[in-house]
Amino acid sequence: MLDWLYTAISFVMQAWHALWAGIFGNPSPESGLAGLAWALAIVFLVVTIRLILFPLFVKQVKSQRAMQELQPEIAKLKKQYGSDRQGMSQAMMALQKERGVNPLAGCLPILPQIPIFISLFHVLRRLEPSSKGLYGWSDSLTHDAAVAKLFGAPISSSFNMVGSKQAAILALTGGYTSIRTVALVLIAIMCVTTFFTQKQIAKRSGPVEGQAATVQKLMLYGMPLSLLVSGFFFPIGVLIYWVTNNAWTFGQQYFILRKMPPPGSPDAKAKAAADKPAVDPRSLAPKPGAKPVRTKPGRAATQVQDAVNGNGQQSTGDLTGNGSGAADTTGASDAAASDVSGASGPSAPAGPGPANKGKRKRR
Repeated sequence: MLDWLYTAISFVMQAWHALWAGIFGNPSPESGLAGLAWALAIVFLVVTIRLILFPLFVKQVKSQRAMQELQPEIAKLKKQYGSDRQGMSQAMMALQKERGVNPLAGCLPILPQIPIFISLFHVLRRLEPSSKGLYGWSDSLTHDAAVAKLFGAPISSSFNMVGSKQAAILALTGGYTSIRTVALVLIAIMCVTTFFTQKQIAKRSGPVEGQAATVQKLMLYGMPLSLLVSGFFFPIGVLIYWVTNNAWTFGQQYFILRKMPPPGSPDAKAKAAADKPAVDPRSLAPKPGAKPVRTKPGRAATQVQDAVNGNGQQSTGDLTGNGSGAADTTGASDAAASDVSGASGPSAPAGPGPANKGKRKRR
């Protein structure tokens, strides 16, 4: 049923092995360089798959960010609907549809990797020194892959083997020592890297509560423990695949967390502050030659300007009070009238009292 997938995985491995074997000068199948070429073929099988799946990973991160932004509105819906689960579910679906959020997008990068891992496990499990051509490989290429060693352990061997494969592999190595040493080292690295990648995933997802927090903690500790048990049955090549996959995931998530930190996290706030454009103090200073604007203090006395049109001249009077601050506007009017009559004819005889009574000193 999955033969087409087994053949595809074998084809990618064959292509990368041909490249590395050519770089190493086509070493003999029993040499260490031949084993290194096959190990690198598995490493670059991971690189090929993860590059293909990278757009799905970006969609996963964007979906998680969108779900985090919806959390305040989801909390309001929970208060609104209370114990009405059906109404709550319909309201959440409507909200996600309105915002264009797909909750299943978070599983996009994981789902395709499951059949690929199963396919590689199946191919390496069937590899034996006496095997005929498998999934598009020639008989000689199948034999070369079965006997290729990494640090003395064939990549097709595992910590525990049974049947004809065990007898054929142990005839090459002379015992389990090198196989189990390499397998234990790779299993330990696999479990440790899985723990830290799961911790990174929890950090990328942001703070969670309730059932989601329980699932997150289960994945953080349950995944490494399950791999610790199942790793004893994985071929060496599958352990190489898993360790490389974890290393890629760790680096990829480190890059994403730096570029797209979770909303509300200290890293997100620091990034927002760093991205804010800096204001140059010199741009706030007045331009050269421009008069700075200053606020003038209020004056104690009020100035009033009286303009009288006479022979094209304008007179101004200061109306200041003697001790009380009040102005005699009647006297100002009389003075203005006297000025007008004096400009048009001979001066009138002075009445009783001072000649300048009622007039104000001109400025």
